[in-house]
Amino acid sequence: MKRLFLFISLGCLVSVLALAQRERPKNQPYADFKMFHLGFHVGIHAQDLILTNTGVSENGEILFAEVPSYSPGFSVGVIGDMFMNPYMNLRFTPSLHFGDKKITYIEQSTQETFTTDVRSSYLSFPLGVKYTAVRLNNYRPYLYGGVYGAFDLGRKKGNPILLKGADFGVEIGFGCDLYLPYFKLCPELKFSFGLVDLLEKNREDLNDTETIKYTNALSKATSRMIVLTFNFE
Repeated sequence: MKRLFLFISLGCLVSVLALAQRERPKNQPYADFKMFHLGFHVGIHAQDLILTNTGVSENGEILFAEVPSYSPGFSVGVIGDMFMNPYMNLRFTPSLHFGDKKITYIEQSTQETFTTDVRSSYLSFPLGVKYTAVRLNNYRPYLYGGVYGAFDLGRKKGNPILLKGADFGVEIGFGCDLYLPYFKLCPELKFSFGLVDLLEKNREDLNDTETIKYTNALSKATSRMIVLTFNFE
Protein backbone atom coordinates (compact mmCIF):
# COMPACT_ATOMS: atom_id res chain seq x y z
CA MET A 1 0.00 0.00 0.00
CA LYS A 2 2.80 2.37 0.84
CA ARG A 3 4.38 1.76 -2.54
CA LEU A 4 1.04 2.21 -4.29
CA PHE A 5 0.43 5.42 -2.37
CA LEU A 6 3.94 6.61 -3.31
CA PHE A 7 3.37 5.86 -6.99
CA ILE A 8 0.01 7.63 -6.95
CA SER A 9 1.53 10.63 -5.19
CA LEU A 10 4.38 10.80 -7.69
CA GLY A 11 1.92 10.47 -10.56
CA CYS A 12 -0.19 13.29 -9.18
CA LEU A 13 2.89 15.45 -8.69
CA VAL A 14 4.05 14.84 -12.26
CA SER A 15 0.55 15.60 -13.55
CA VAL A 16 0.39 18.83 -11.58
CA LEU A 17 3.83 19.89 -12.82
CA ALA A 18 2.89 19.05 -16.40
CA LEU A 19 -0.39 20.95 -16.05
CA ALA A 20 1.45 23.91 -14.56
CA GLN A 21 3.88 23.77 -17.48
CA ARG A 22 1.02 23.80 -19.97
CA GLU A 23 -0.77 26.65 -18.22
CA ARG A 24 2.30 28.83 -17.79
CA PRO A 25 1.50 32.47 -18.69
CA LYS A 26 2.88 33.53 -22.05
CA ASN A 27 4.96 36.64 -22.57
CA GLN A 28 3.84 38.75 -25.54
CA PRO A 29 1.10 36.35 -26.68
CA TYR A 30 0.31 38.39 -29.83
CA ALA A 31 3.85 39.30 -30.88
CA ASP A 32 3.89 36.82 -33.76
CA PHE A 33 0.74 38.21 -35.38
CA LYS A 34 2.04 41.69 -36.19
CA MET A 35 2.03 42.27 -39.94
CA PHE A 36 5.43 44.01 -39.77
CA HIS A 37 8.03 44.36 -37.06
CA LEU A 38 11.66 45.49 -36.84
CA GLY A 39 14.68 44.45 -34.83
CA PHE A 40 18.44 44.22 -34.87
CA HIS A 41 21.10 41.56 -34.39
CA VAL A 42 24.71 41.30 -33.25
CA GLY A 43 26.99 38.29 -33.34
CA ILE A 44 30.17 36.63 -34.48
CA HIS A 45 31.11 34.75 -37.63
CA ALA A 46 33.88 32.82 -39.36
CA GLN A 47 34.72 33.36 -43.03
CA ASP A 48 36.01 30.56 -45.23
CA LEU A 49 37.00 29.99 -48.86
CA ILE A 50 36.66 26.80 -50.87
CA LEU A 51 39.79 26.86 -53.04
CA THR A 52 40.35 24.89 -56.24
CA ASN A 53 44.08 24.42 -56.86
CA THR A 54 45.60 24.18 -60.32
CA GLY A 55 49.02 22.94 -59.22
CA VAL A 56 50.59 25.24 -61.81
CA SER A 57 54.37 25.27 -61.63
CA GLU A 58 56.03 28.69 -61.56
CA ASN A 59 59.84 28.70 -61.82
CA GLY A 60 59.89 25.07 -60.75
CA GLU A 61 57.50 25.67 -57.81
CA ILE A 62 54.27 23.77 -57.32
CA LEU A 63 51.97 25.62 -54.91
CA PHE A 64 48.89 24.37 -53.11
CA ALA A 65 46.65 26.70 -51.08
CA GLU A 66 44.23 26.17 -48.21
CA VAL A 67 42.52 28.05 -45.39
CA PRO A 68 43.93 26.15 -42.39
CA SER A 69 42.08 27.97 -39.61
CA TYR A 70 39.27 30.42 -39.01
CA SER A 71 39.45 33.86 -37.45
CA PRO A 72 36.39 35.19 -35.62
CA GLY A 73 34.73 38.27 -37.05
CA PHE A 74 32.02 40.67 -35.90
CA SER A 75 28.52 40.92 -37.40
CA VAL A 76 25.78 43.52 -36.93
CA GLY A 77 22.58 44.26 -38.80
CA VAL A 78 18.90 45.16 -38.78
CA ILE A 79 15.84 42.94 -39.17
CA GLY A 80 12.68 43.53 -41.16
CA ASP A 81 9.99 40.86 -40.69
CA MET A 82 6.67 40.43 -42.53
CA PHE A 83 3.94 38.05 -41.31
CA MET A 84 2.79 35.59 -43.99
CA ASN A 85 0.86 33.00 -41.97
CA PRO A 86 1.07 31.62 -38.39
CA TYR A 87 4.09 29.50 -39.33
CA MET A 88 5.95 31.49 -41.98
CA ASN A 89 7.53 34.94 -42.08
CA LEU A 90 9.41 36.78 -44.83
CA ARG A 91 12.62 38.33 -43.51
CA PHE A 92 15.02 40.94 -44.87
CA THR A 93 18.17 41.34 -42.74
CA PRO A 94 20.81 43.76 -44.12
CA SER A 95 24.07 43.03 -42.29
CA LEU A 96 27.71 44.03 -42.02
CA HIS A 97 30.35 41.34 -41.49
CA PHE A 98 33.86 42.46 -40.52
CA GLY A 99 36.47 39.70 -40.73
CA ASP A 100 39.33 38.12 -42.61
CA LYS A 101 40.61 34.90 -44.14
CA LYS A 102 44.16 33.57 -43.92
CA ILE A 103 45.32 31.65 -47.01
CA THR A 104 48.41 29.49 -46.65
CA TYR A 105 50.41 28.25 -49.66
CA ILE A 106 52.65 25.18 -49.39
CA GLU A 107 55.38 24.51 -51.95
CA GLN A 108 55.25 20.79 -52.71
CA SER A 109 58.96 19.98 -52.91
CA THR A 110 60.45 22.24 -50.21
CA GLN A 111 57.38 22.42 -47.94
CA GLU A 112 57.97 26.14 -47.57
CA THR A 113 54.85 28.10 -46.65
CA PHE A 114 53.54 31.55 -47.49
CA THR A 115 50.52 33.07 -45.71
CA THR A 116 48.49 36.03 -46.88
CA ASP A 117 45.67 37.76 -45.03
CA VAL A 118 42.54 38.68 -47.03
CA ARG A 119 40.42 41.18 -45.12
CA SER A 120 36.77 41.56 -46.04
CA SER A 121 33.95 43.82 -44.89
CA TYR A 122 30.81 42.36 -46.44
CA LEU A 123 27.61 44.36 -46.76
CA SER A 124 25.08 41.57 -47.14
CA PHE A 125 21.40 41.69 -48.15
CA PRO A 126 19.74 38.36 -47.22
CA LEU A 127 16.11 37.66 -48.11
CA GLY A 128 14.59 34.48 -46.75
CA VAL A 129 11.69 32.63 -45.18
CA LYS A 130 11.47 31.72 -41.50
CA TYR A 131 9.47 28.55 -40.84
CA THR A 132 8.42 28.35 -37.20
CA ALA A 133 7.16 25.42 -35.13
CA VAL A 134 4.23 25.56 -32.71
CA ARG A 135 4.95 27.80 -29.74
CA LEU A 136 5.53 25.99 -26.44
CA ASN A 137 5.06 28.47 -23.59
CA ASN A 138 7.82 31.04 -24.17
CA TYR A 139 9.91 29.01 -26.65
CA ARG A 140 9.49 28.54 -30.39
CA PRO A 141 12.16 26.88 -32.59
CA TYR A 142 12.41 27.68 -36.27
CA LEU A 143 14.22 26.94 -39.52
CA TYR A 144 15.44 29.52 -42.01
CA GLY A 145 16.32 29.44 -45.70
CA GLY A 146 17.00 32.12 -48.28
CA VAL A 147 19.34 33.84 -50.71
CA TYR A 148 21.70 36.76 -50.35
CA GLY A 149 23.74 39.27 -52.30
CA ALA A 150 26.88 40.76 -50.77
CA PHE A 151 29.40 43.48 -51.56
CA ASP A 152 32.94 43.56 -50.19
CA LEU A 153 33.63 47.09 -48.95
CA GLY A 154 37.09 46.24 -47.60
CA ARG A 155 38.88 44.78 -50.63
CA LYS A 156 42.32 46.26 -51.31
CA LYS A 157 44.21 45.96 -54.56
CA GLY A 158 47.85 44.96 -54.52
CA ASN A 159 47.41 41.96 -52.22
CA PRO A 160 48.75 38.58 -53.40
CA ILE A 161 45.14 37.39 -53.62
CA LEU A 162 42.30 39.69 -54.68
CA LEU A 163 38.65 38.73 -54.43
CA LYS A 164 35.85 40.18 -56.53
CA GLY A 165 33.66 42.83 -54.96
CA ALA A 166 30.27 41.11 -55.38
CA ASP A 167 29.00 37.74 -54.23
CA PHE A 168 25.73 35.80 -54.37
CA GLY A 169 24.61 32.62 -52.66
CA VAL A 170 22.17 30.71 -50.49
CA GLU A 171 21.94 30.33 -46.73
CA ILE A 172 20.21 28.02 -44.28
CA GLY A 173 19.94 28.13 -40.53
CA PHE A 174 17.97 27.48 -37.40
CA GLY A 175 17.23 29.22 -34.13
CA CYS A 176 14.76 29.61 -31.30
CA ASP A 177 12.52 32.50 -30.31
CA LEU A 178 12.71 33.19 -26.56
CA TYR A 179 9.78 35.34 -25.47
CA LEU A 180 10.85 37.75 -22.76
CA PRO A 181 8.50 40.24 -21.07
CA TYR A 182 9.45 43.18 -23.32
CA PHE A 183 11.09 41.68 -26.43
CA LYS A 184 12.05 38.45 -28.18
CA LEU A 185 15.62 37.17 -27.94
CA CYS A 186 16.47 34.76 -30.76
CA PRO A 187 19.81 32.91 -30.88
CA GLU A 188 20.36 31.92 -34.52
CA LEU A 189 23.00 29.91 -36.38
CA LYS A 190 23.28 30.33 -40.16
CA PHE A 191 25.43 28.77 -42.88
CA SER A 192 26.10 30.74 -46.08
CA PHE A 193 27.27 29.12 -49.33
CA GLY A 194 28.55 31.37 -52.11
CA LEU A 195 27.76 30.47 -55.72
CA VAL A 196 30.11 32.92 -57.45
CA ASP A 197 33.78 32.42 -58.32
CA LEU A 198 35.39 35.26 -56.35
CA LEU A 199 38.95 34.85 -57.62
CA GLU A 200 40.09 37.96 -59.49
CA LYS A 201 42.35 36.64 -62.25
CA ASN A 202 43.09 39.95 -63.99
CA ARG A 203 45.83 41.34 -61.73
CA GLU A 204 46.98 44.52 -63.43
CA ASP A 205 47.13 46.05 -59.94
CA LEU A 206 50.23 44.02 -59.00
CA ASN A 207 53.52 45.90 -59.02
CA ASP A 208 55.54 42.76 -58.33
CA THR A 209 54.93 40.37 -61.22
CA GLU A 210 56.43 37.54 -59.16
CA THR A 211 53.34 37.68 -56.92
CA ILE A 212 51.04 36.60 -59.76
CA LYS A 213 52.05 32.99 -59.06
CA TYR A 214 49.72 32.94 -56.05
CA THR A 215 46.75 33.81 -58.26
CA ASN A 216 47.80 31.37 -60.98
CA ALA A 217 48.01 28.56 -58.44
CA LEU A 218 44.20 28.78 -58.06
CA SER A 219 41.44 28.29 -60.58
CA LYS A 220 38.43 29.08 -58.37
CA ALA A 221 37.49 30.44 -54.96
CA THR A 222 33.98 30.41 -53.49
CA SER A 223 32.90 31.80 -50.14
CA ARG A 224 31.54 30.09 -47.06
CA MET A 225 30.48 31.64 -43.79
CA ILE A 226 29.14 30.50 -40.42
CA VAL A 227 27.27 33.18 -38.47
CA LEU A 228 26.05 33.05 -34.87
CA THR A 229 23.80 36.00 -34.07
CA PHE A 230 21.51 37.11 -31.26
CA ASN A 231 18.37 38.73 -32.66
CA PHE A 232 16.46 41.32 -30.65
CA GLU A 233 12.91 41.78 -31.94
